[in-house]
Amino acid sequence: MKIKWGVIGCGGIADRRTLPGMMLADNAELVAVMDANLEVANKVKDKYNAKYAFAKFEDVLALDEIQAVYIASPVFCHKEQAMAAAKAKKHILLEKPMALTSEESQEIADCCKAEGVKLGVGLMMRFHGYHQEMKKLVAAGKLGDVVSMRAQLTCWYPDIPNNWRQNKDLSGGGALMDMGIHCIDLLQYITGLKAEEVTGFAQTQTFSYNADDSAAIVMKMNNGALAMVDANFNIPDAAAKCKLEIYGTKGSIMAEGTISQIEAGEVSVLISDDSLGYDASQNRDELTPVKLDVELGNMYTKEVTSFGNAIANDTEPEITAEDAILVQRICEAAYKSSDSKVISKL
Repeated sequence: MKIKWGVIGCGGIADRRTLPGMMLADNAELVAVMDANLEVANKVKDKYNAKYAFAKFEDVLALDEIQAVYIASPVFCHKEQAMAAAKAKKHILLEKPMALTSEESQEIADCCKAEGVKLGVGLMMRFHGYHQEMKKLVAAGKLGDVVSMRAQLTCWYPDIPNNWRQNKDLSGGGALMDMGIHCIDLLQYITGLKAEEVTGFAQTQTFSYNADDSAAIVMKMNNGALAMVDANFNIPDAAAKCKLEIYGTKGSIMAEGTISQIEAGEVSVLISDDSLGYDASQNRDELTPVKLDVELGNMYTKEVTSFGNAIANDTEPEITAEDAILVQRICEAAYKSSDSKVISKL
């Protein structure tokens, strides 16, 4: 069964990543695209051989043949568009963050539930082959008890006039909300742990826009482990490795380059011998790292395929609104902590 899709906000990430991924999904058919700039919509329509191009999202929702919409418009548009889509009985794959605030995101989720439509959220890095394998290793107890973890995502994002992502009133937040949100979600997803307390710093250090261009947070997880996330808009793309590290009582996982818009990077696993006792010399040469070898693909294809399967089989989407609202609440708690200089309890 092929799900017939409409795309609302077809420029940006939709054109760069999600639509190329959708074209590879066996259960997806692109019908209509929309952008506020009709010229952009027409170019995308021709590029991906869609039937229709529109400048108003209402025109997409009016098409009876469309079963699902992917919403990748600016965040300040999400609530209106998602709630209208739900009332039009279209299933919704919504980019993160779901809305400007977690309260608005919950309104969207409640509306979708009331209208009987499925709602998934674009935390696509969960579909990375390495991240899924890392989750299996942790779940199997290979690392023992998780005690510490860290994730990083950065890019270079200088001042751009009238850029909505650089205006916190239009985006909901800067580097932390736009990119750190993936790191927070991945740490929780891979370990199965949830944050309970958050402290953080978020600031505009390098550029002049009013959203944060640099942020760092520490979370205390529900098993007592500490988790650190740093997100930056002021580090050149080639200068950071976007690392993901998980440490446990029996070993560790260290990844470089997996937190990305493409399935790439490398992952090393170190597992200790249970017979090892305390080593006063703290010799760190005892263990040999093992590189993970998994089949990599396209996260966006997997994301679209997965959501289409949830529609076809009437099952819960793999990435739910509840998941996305939690990570948004964590970001908001970090902002609150940064502003008030106190630890925020969730």
